[in-house]
Amino acid sequence: MDYTALANLLFPDITKTIADYEAQYPPRDLPGGAVVTRIAPSPTGFVHLGNLYNAIGERLAHQSGGVFYLRIEDTDQKREVEGAVEAVIDAMTFYGVRFDEGVTKDGETGAYGPYRQRQRRELYQTVAKSLVLRGLAYPCFCTEDDLNAMHAAQEAAKENYGYYGKYAVWRDRTVEEIQAELQKGTEWVLRFHSEGDPEHMIPVLDGIRGELKVQENYTDFVLLKSDGIPTYHFAHVCDDHFMRTTHVIRDESWLATLPIHVQLFDTLGWRRPVYCHTATLMKMDGSSKRKLSKRKDPELALSYYREAGYPQEATWLYLLTVLNSNFEEWHLANPDADSREFRFSLEKMSTSGSLFDLEKLDNIAKEYLSRQTADFVYDGLLDWAKEYDAGLAARMAQRPDFFKAAIGVGRGGEKPRKDYGCWRDAAAFLSFYDAETFTFTDACPERADGAQRAEILTRYLDTLRFADTQEEWFAKVKQITEELGYAAQPKKYKKNPELYKGSIVDVTNLLRVALTGRQNAPDIWEISHVLGEEETRRRLTAYMA
Repeated sequence: MDYTALANLLFPDITKTIADYEAQYPPRDLPGGAVVTRIAPSPTGFVHLGNLYNAIGERLAHQSGGVFYLRIEDTDQKREVEGAVEAVIDAMTFYGVRFDEGVTKDGETGAYGPYRQRQRRELYQTVAKSLVLRGLAYPCFCTEDDLNAMHAAQEAAKENYGYYGKYAVWRDRTVEEIQAELQKGTEWVLRFHSEGDPEHMIPVLDGIRGELKVQENYTDFVLLKSDGIPTYHFAHVCDDHFMRTTHVIRDESWLATLPIHVQLFDTLGWRRPVYCHTATLMKMDGSSKRKLSKRKDPELALSYYREAGYPQEATWLYLLTVLNSNFEEWHLANPDADSREFRFSLEKMSTSGSLFDLEKLDNIAKEYLSRQTADFVYDGLLDWAKEYDAGLAARMAQRPDFFKAAIGVGRGGEKPRKDYGCWRDAAAFLSFYDAETFTFTDACPERADGAQRAEILTRYLDTLRFADTQEEWFAKVKQITEELGYAAQPKKYKKNPELYKGSIVDVTNLLRVALTGRQNAPDIWEISHVLGEEETRRRLTAYMA
């Protein structure tokens, strides 16, 4: 076979060589041990939790003095959605992920671009031509029907699926046969000529899982599709080499094709990057675990967390508990530290399915927000409301001091309240303060209803003095409780219920429902002083009817 003739036949316009690109994209001038990594999403319009999960590479890069970049893998135009690239950039920016180079909303930045794969066509074809010149790639003119027939024959013979051995029908064709098909205009793909042995196991270092033994690839996989655009397998190998990527962080679902990728690196004489296969995000479904599904699980979409209004730092606090086994211990010792101060480690990442737990995220977010100032919560809620609740945003902007006072109730001290972990829940929780959104969600306590309701509220209004301290106020509440036949101490009522109408819990819960519409609410005295005397008396009087 005259491989030079074949290469020139297939790629007549390619005049560059790999050496040209090696000169164009030289090794980066970085400190020893610096990590160069990336995220490389497809522009499908669906930005998912896994994108943020794998963006942890940014912390690895920046804590080592390395580089983190954004590459767009847009070789499949059929799946591309308009505005998808901007959606990725916007989501990563929202969560504080900082790219040093790559695709931006305004173009590209960096010396190793283009960073969109469809713009790197000449580079891929240059590498492909070099493989043809070495007898390691060839055109295949099989139709879809041909490949289906091959698959059926392999199934009938109980053989491994794939294009290899006797099934690789175009592997050893002559230049004349190939030229004849080209002259007819027959579509073709370029396949890799694998010299792998299925009996041979090769070692691969995984940055998370340690040394793996994988079966050597023996199939003649596709390098270039019929439109001359590379497959993922070929494109990412070329890009990661010439962009001088040191670490590839990706989901463990790519482990199955790892033999193809390392074979390409080895064949081309390029240094392999450290592949880091992260554990797949799982969730409990009944008593068993399953992979998070785009179709079944709205929480897989990154927009879910933004729309709900989980603070960015709280989301990272949760993700880091999933990503690194030692993060929770660090966070307990440094509860007020920025999560970026944590030294992230690949070695501490899980190698089995990571269980994603929305309840735990919510608990972490509640703890996080409970430790923040009223000003911080006000600003975060207002920013969220401007995008998702215009009415609330307008009311907050009109009465900032009122809303900050409401947010401050139960905040501070050793045991701050933990009523909400996201801005959507904060808006719902704080709604009772605002006359426009006040509503009753709980009924009056049974033991304080009926005739007792009006009597308790009348006595309470008669003794209510806004100048009273909290201690003076509570003493009056206890007095009313006892005078009306309720136990001032709940345990007394519990011990001898026949002696009392109820307990002070029933009395105070009545006041809570009258003022807030719910039985579970912060301190009544504090709420009253946020609402003001006029509104407090109005609500109590209205609830007597």
